[in-house]
Amino acid sequence: MKQTIKRIVPQPAWNFVRDTYDAVRRIPELPDAYLHPWRRESIRRLADLKDVHKGKRAFIIGNGPSLKQTDLGKLKNEITFAMNRFYLAFPDLGFMTSYICVTNDLVVEQFAADLAALPIPKFIAWRSHRHFSPQLPLNQIPTFIYTSYTGPRFATDARGRVWEGATVTNLALQLAYHMGVERAILIGVDHNFADKGQANKTIISEGDDQNHFLPNYFGKGVKWQLPDLDTSEIGYAFAREAYRRAGREVVDATVGGKLTIFPKVDYNSLF
Repeated sequence: MKQTIKRIVPQPAWNFVRDTYDAVRRIPELPDAYLHPWRRESIRRLADLKDVHKGKRAFIIGNGPSLKQTDLGKLKNEITFAMNRFYLAFPDLGFMTSYICVTNDLVVEQFAADLAALPIPKFIAWRSHRHFSPQLPLNQIPTFIYTSYTGPRFATDARGRVWEGATVTNLALQLAYHMGVERAILIGVDHNFADKGQANKTIISEGDDQNHFLPNYFGKGVKWQLPDLDTSEIGYAFAREAYRRAGREVVDATVGGKLTIFPKVDYNSLF
């Protein structure tokens, strides 16, 4: 039915209807997404971070099994964006990443205490702020990003709305751009999962995690959602073009990764 309507309605009109519908769906998130004290503080922090890494490179670290074949020790003195539960690797690494990003509400719901305790800047989807205690000191409150599922776009300024693009990697790419990163390098973004099924379906892990680089990443009893690889590719394509237009670039140094959106580079050749 949807495809039939799209064939009948001219593309500009269809885009207007789609964008209007998307905007209406976001109304319940307002005005707190801009006026809540935590969001006002987040916007202030993001203003301070604008172009803070201008002209530099940064590594965006996924959580795929390929990380087991990647010498992460080389990243100790690099700008690094980690995601979700990568913090589990910090003790073995001997250092922490520069930043950590989370968009999935299930991750925050189950591990908010872990995230709050991390002494590094944390960027978390605004919708998940309810999982954090109002009694937390301001310096432990994450920087909340107003993310949305609707209205595909690439945000060059993370103070406003940021489209999630079905993966936290897309948030990391937009944050890196906001901070002025010249060359964003993906690693551990395998774009391939052992568990298959309906995109975004919530499942409960029944044993060791085969989809990520640590067996306890989403271990037994943890709720998580199956990936939406098609939508994430749309977000990646937006990122590729936004960086290109600005004279910057995104490259993919994932060992054996299945993603084909970005140019491939050899990880070890970067050092």
